[in-house]
Amino acid sequence: MAILATKKNKIQDSAEDKVLYAVVNTFLIVFMLVVAYPLIFVLSSSFSSGEAVSAGRVLLWPVDFSVRGYEAVFKHKNILTGYRNTLLYTVIGTMFNIAVTMICAYPLSRRDMQWKRFYMIIFVITMYFGGGLIPTYIVINKLGLINTFWVMVVPGLMGVYNMIVARTFIMSTIPLEVLESAQIDGCSDVHYFFRIVLPLSKAIIAVMGLFYGVGHWNAYFNAMIYLSEPKRYPLQLILRQILVLNQINYNDMMDPELIAANIGMADLLKYSLIVVATLPILAIYPFAQKYFIKGIMVGSLKG
Repeated sequence: MAILATKKNKIQDSAEDKVLYAVVNTFLIVFMLVVAYPLIFVLSSSFSSGEAVSAGRVLLWPVDFSVRGYEAVFKHKNILTGYRNTLLYTVIGTMFNIAVTMICAYPLSRRDMQWKRFYMIIFVITMYFGGGLIPTYIVINKLGLINTFWVMVVPGLMGVYNMIVARTFIMSTIPLEVLESAQIDGCSDVHYFFRIVLPLSKAIIAVMGLFYGVGHWNAYFNAMIYLSEPKRYPLQLILRQILVLNQINYNDMMDPELIAANIGMADLLKYSLIVVATLPILAIYPFAQKYFIKGIMVGSLKG
């Protein structure tokens, strides 16, 4: 009887609420399909034959299943070189980014730091005013960074926004009493930073690592401006050359079958390379997801 009474007393949604829920759910489903379909199409095309891709027969599932595109990707010397360079730029660059960001964020989170407001103003000014492309290029050239590994790391060594978020995270997460207790026990600032601040800041470090890592992985403009040696090109610059700049002169080909095969292979290579270039970031995100929401929620209030 109690169960029946509970069911009878359950609040029913009004007709307006049901219509609203139906509209919202329909919109979300349509939006999800619009976002997911290009990804599914690229993945399906990469596992299809070149003829099926060039003929437009791939819609949702792979047609004439084939891995020739991936075989061509991993046999291409420039692609492997770009993949290696991008991995190095991403791993080493992200490590330096996190180190510099946390080293700057911790002192600025201390309430007893002198000239803290002045330093914050200097940092914030750089968010709104830059030197411009040509002056920046001149500075990079004078520093001897052109066509070097470090030109992909040093110019973007720290994001001021990320530093402000990390500073706010430290101020809002680690109580002042922890610092006072550590100082009473004779703990120095260096030991406090490495043994207390960093272990308690895993969430924001994971979030910054994801942001910095994605930025390094997708970086191509700096490489296009500062690098002229193909052996130092990142994967995204190789991808740009293949997708945008790669032109095949089909007027020199007389055999129609050869023309069709080259067109199909070029399209297949593009889709396979997009999957190869995107997969590592998509694979890392699930491992950082548990820290991602917490770090964003706690560190989003820029105090």
